[in-house]
Amino acid sequence: MSRDEQYMKTAIQMAGETVGQTSPNPSVGAIVIKDNELVGLGVHVKAGEAHAEVHALQMAGEKAKGAEIYVTLEPCSHYGKTPPCAKAIIDAGIKRVVIASHDPNPEVSGKGINMMREAGIEVETNVLTEEADRLNKDFFHFIQTGEPYVRLKAAMSLDGKIATSTGESQWITGKEAREDGHTYRHISDAILVGIQTVLSDDPTLTTRIEGKGNNPIRVVFDSNLRIPLSSKLIQNQEAPTWIFTGKHASKNMVQKLQDVDHIRVIQQDVDQIDIHQALQYLGEQKVTSLLVEGGGTIADAFVRAGKVEETITYIAPKLIGGKDASSPVAGKGISELKNVPDYQVVSNEQIGEDIKIVSVRRREINVYRDY
Repeated sequence: MSRDEQYMKTAIQMAGETVGQTSPNPSVGAIVIKDNELVGLGVHVKAGEAHAEVHALQMAGEKAKGAEIYVTLEPCSHYGKTPPCAKAIIDAGIKRVVIASHDPNPEVSGKGINMMREAGIEVETNVLTEEADRLNKDFFHFIQTGEPYVRLKAAMSLDGKIATSTGESQWITGKEAREDGHTYRHISDAILVGIQTVLSDDPTLTTRIEGKGNNPIRVVFDSNLRIPLSSKLIQNQEAPTWIFTGKHASKNMVQKLQDVDHIRVIQQDVDQIDIHQALQYLGEQKVTSLLVEGGGTIADAFVRAGKVEETITYIAPKLIGGKDASSPVAGKGISELKNVPDYQVVSNEQIGEDIKIVSVRRREINVYRDY
């Protein structure tokens, strides 16, 4: 590993600690090196607060002059909620900038690099790009599509069942796998289920991990607004609950739900929820990532809509059987293989007694460096 890669790896590791808390901004790490000594480091902690480069430069102080800065994402060049980081780097007297990922945001892409080069700073790009890109694939997807990055999570038996033929599903996987699943809630802006999951399981959909995790916005697809007022999603106020419903929903029920502080009802002029409209709405609300945890019907709808970018599957060493037992993806399915989305397995590991497999849609592989 080269010197630049070693320093960038440190910055990437720092940025990785902030995944899930910077949305709708990306996770970014930066370190300042002077005479082979680390003199400043920083991460972007939360949207609206100082960027990683600013924290690192402030820590370095006067030592920043003539130093190098390693940044996991191209420094911004525009005035947003904070001043441009490229200008801060120039003003600090940095002599060399090393960047991992380019920023696909049109307000930034290439402009920060050009600004620094025009100021006479040496700029090196594409150092550990793949590792850095993985940190921010949600953000990159959101910037390029205007919609959240969709992960589909499921826990099933060896024979592909998520419940018995009588509907019993708690618990197929072990404690370790369930705890790992909660880390995805922590890093997601929103979590989505269908009304059948609400009626069957009455979930809370909050994050339960060691320490205090971030609770995502809870999203429910409920075309006819059947959600009980007594359900945990209505009674529990730990996180907002957004309910998508159709044109036939009871006006009285809509009003009752709207009167609850943490509830938002989004009514579409359709019989069944339109996923494309829903994702566009979530994107407009700056929701950059969506974890789909609903049952087989909801999963099928997202698959057929072509909106699943990543899958997280936990497989328990159990055989349930039964032709009427539920599967992770049910519904209508896709009738022709040529229309089936193609995924690539990017990791598999044993968690407790279960196996976890993560796959990513092939179109996502390296897509963020095509500019």
